[in-house]
Amino acid sequence: MSDFDYDLFVIGGGSGGVRAARVAAGETGAKVGLAEESRYGGTCVIRGCVPKKLMVFASEYATMPAAARANGWDIPDGTFDWSVFQTKLHAELDRLEGIYRKLLAGSGVETFDARATLKDAHTVELSTGETKTAKHILIATGGRPVRPDLPNAGLGLVSDDIFDLPALPKSVLIVGGGYIACEFACILNGLGVEVTQYYRGAQILRGFDEEARGLIAEQMKASGIDLHLGTDIVEMCREDDLDETRDAPVEARDFVAAADTPATPDGKPLSVKATNGTERVFDAVFFATGRRPNTDGLGLEDLGIALGRDGSVTVDDYSQTAVPSVYAIGDVTNRVNLTPVAIREGMAFVETVFKGNPTPVDHELIPSAVFTQPEFGTIGLTEEEARDKGPVEVYCTSFKPMQTAFAEQSDRVLMKLVVCADTRKVLGCHIVAPGAGEMIQLAGIAVKLGATKEDFDRTVAVHPTMSEEIVTMRTPVRKT
Repeated sequence: MSDFDYDLFVIGGGSGGVRAARVAAGETGAKVGLAEESRYGGTCVIRGCVPKKLMVFASEYATMPAAARANGWDIPDGTFDWSVFQTKLHAELDRLEGIYRKLLAGSGVETFDARATLKDAHTVELSTGETKTAKHILIATGGRPVRPDLPNAGLGLVSDDIFDLPALPKSVLIVGGGYIACEFACILNGLGVEVTQYYRGAQILRGFDEEARGLIAEQMKASGIDLHLGTDIVEMCREDDLDETRDAPVEARDFVAAADTPATPDGKPLSVKATNGTERVFDAVFFATGRRPNTDGLGLEDLGIALGRDGSVTVDDYSQTAVPSVYAIGDVTNRVNLTPVAIREGMAFVETVFKGNPTPVDHELIPSAVFTQPEFGTIGLTEEEARDKGPVEVYCTSFKPMQTAFAEQSDRVLMKLVVCADTRKVLGCHIVAPGAGEMIQLAGIAVKLGATKEDFDRTVAVHPTMSEEIVTMRTPVRKT
């Protein structure tokens, strides 16, 4: 008989934690417990990927009436009803959470709707007052959006707040230039909100391919997003407070602390002063300026588990911490913060710990998509990264897609391959186009397998499609 209550106790009911718990219990017969303090499904299902993508779908209908009319359909412009969409959105999220709970129960996992913290290397304390012991503990608590260190930042929204807004603002300032900022800029713009975006950097989507970043920025501006690069917030306050506070000394102003707690906007317009010297009023300010791993108060450092400067749990290639019985996966480790990666890490953990098959996590050549409009699909090295490693050839084309041939739209797509000049392997594939996320999943298989440019060339094109350009480009546009 085991000396512990469980073979495995998982802290966190997101995609990674749930998968690890289910597989350990269902496939190895391990006795598993799991605690989740919020909602099952985690960030992806409840506050991230899923509701965001549903909002993407809704926002894309905005341009469809005009495109349809250009193709001969007599379709009037419509209006978007946020309350109708939001009701269906929350019903779908409830349904998905129910599925997660059923999957856990069906696998024999005992669940606790409670916050769990570590008491020692084999013991967790629950907010219900219970204490549970386990041979192995897996931390899968994910991450959360954070507000900048700015007075009155608590008046602004973060991504978690968007799905619960009682009504869409008429105007919004989005602060940030990463994929979350850009995705929501496109979503809200499509839903009829007047969108302004400030980003302090020289170009949005830092870390992605320069050529792709540039095209996406151009398309965002062409769609009506007021994008300002090299721009950040200096200060913000309620418009009602502006006259009272403008001439007061800073220490006398009634600032709201910049906390990581959920925003509670009161619906009053916000006055924002920017580094470019402008002062403007917005109905809402949305901060998309970063995320932080959820490790606060878990008791990790007291056990000797190292944390990074960003609060992330330090783990080895097998997701093991400095305490042998404690592992961590997903966004809480801040390795590659993508849901499918967290799931893979959870599977590798079970293989290593419960199936006796030590399996390191493979973080190489991970395809991903950014759901801007147009979408961006990418895998492998950017052109800039590849050039730093050796001589490369770049194959690239940009064109107006056939689908908008009759419409007066400025839409353009981009297909790009970055090829090693010596080995001929395709080092990177970058697609900016409607449906790019679907395309990159399949292209990612070829790149992961180590396909060469000639392998792409030998593949017969599917015509007429946008994606056929990936296998028909013959002459490099650049050699470096």
